[in-house]
Amino acid sequence: MGERTLLVIKPCAVRRGLVGEIISRVEREGFRIVRGAFRRLSREEAERFYEVHKGKPFFPALIDFITSGPVMGLELEAPDAIRRLRQLMGATNPAEAAPGTLRALYGLDITQNAVHGSDSPASARHELEVFFGGWPWPT
Repeated sequence: MGERTLLVIKPCAVRRGLVGEIISRVEREGFRIVRGAFRRLSREEAERFYEVHKGKPFFPALIDFITSGPVMGLELEAPDAIRRLRQLMGATNPAEAAPGTLRALYGLDITQNAVHGSDSPASARHELEVFFGGWPWPT
């Protein structure tokens, strides 16, 4: 058992056929996949998912992007999962991400940066509820 978090493989990475590579890397890093879903978020779901950014200048473009195609969402579990996944993903801007991180390897730019991961226990719970539509988490 451990902490739970959400990883979303964004439309840009899905379109480029990177889902398998990203999942393989996550599993090699010791994360257990609790559940996963390949789906397309509605605008309403995307706005709820990213509500922390509502009112910021980039919010409309973010919603347009995340709803532009299917995404793969994974509920992951591992000790210290949130911190470890954020480290594995790398900096939001792929140009600033450490070599070997998911965003350095697969990100195209600050928006099309391949993956999203929860940044706190509160955001993990919120994002998992929006993405999977349920609580409690299965075991």
